[in-house]
Amino acid sequence: MTTLWDTTGTAVVKALGAERRKAGSVSSGLALTLVVVVEEGRVEEAEHAATRAAAEHPCRLIIVVRRRPDAPEARLDAEVLIGGRLGPGEAAVLRMYGRLALHAESVVLPLLAPDAPVVTWWFGRPPQLIAHDPLGVLADRRVTDCSLADDPVAALQQRAVDYAPGDTDLDWTRATTWRALCAAAFDSIESPARAAVVTGEPSPSRALVAGWLRSCLDVEVTTQDSGTNGITEVRIELEEGEVRVSRSNGRTALLSRTGQPDRRMPLEPRELGDLLAEELRRLDADETYARALSVASGVGDLDQRPAHRTHVWHDPTEAADPDPALTVA
Repeated sequence: MTTLWDTTGTAVVKALGAERRKAGSVSSGLALTLVVVVEEGRVEEAEHAATRAAAEHPCRLIIVVRRRPDAPEARLDAEVLIGGRLGPGEAAVLRMYGRLALHAESVVLPLLAPDAPVVTWWFGRPPQLIAHDPLGVLADRRVTDCSLADDPVAALQQRAVDYAPGDTDLDWTRATTWRALCAAAFDSIESPARAAVVTGEPSPSRALVAGWLRSCLDVEVTTQDSGTNGITEVRIELEEGEVRVSRSNGRTALLSRTGQPDRRMPLEPRELGDLLAEELRRLDADETYARALSVASGVGDLDQRPAHRTHVWHDPTEAADPDPALTVA
């Protein structure tokens, strides 16, 4: 590992090249560049999750920590390593101070793996507008996490307002198991659906599952509150009988279908790194997510929007309402 204090972007690029030559690695085997935007207090958790995802998807990992954009002097501290605590791949941890934190792309761009897609993941409150952050504008895929917002449900609505093809949210990924169980229930059912109910705490995941069911089944889908965390039940009324997927604990689900024996199915909670790894499996736009988000938010035709974004300059040190993605860490 090479540690650089009060350095420059050029020095970081040279250090990465030197570490690569020392390790004998080549960048041609990289599937993508993963850019992680994170606050200082969450760096260790972000590193652990990104390392888990990178084990499944060989990538160049760039962790950007914006610290004190209002500091009087710009400064860059960096760690460059191949192997070690961030897995076997190439990695750089960049801590930026002062005005440099508002121009992180000037350091990140030369570090991107050549001819490889770019995925940007904000591990923290999602940005109000992704166009405010150049690290989102340059990415092919953009991953947010509404569960970390002050108001997760309102944050999901903002994701629809700001949506462009290539966006996704980890609350959608958290609902993958529920969606898979509901889809599997219809493997042996021919009766059309008439209505559906999704029960659980008010959350982006519940809203997205409800939106997904309505977009797939073209029926009225309602939501009901429960006193437990997460989604607790999905009930689909059929013209003949019903399908019910219910969770009594955090590790198993009961699949009940009219006229068929009940089945116990695994519903294990997944680690953050596993969620991120799932999102890195596809680098094209997730049209199913777009349709579910459109129904959940009431914002139409999301999949028809252009994928290209133009950077909109935004200085959080002067704005009355700083963008959460760029707040002082």
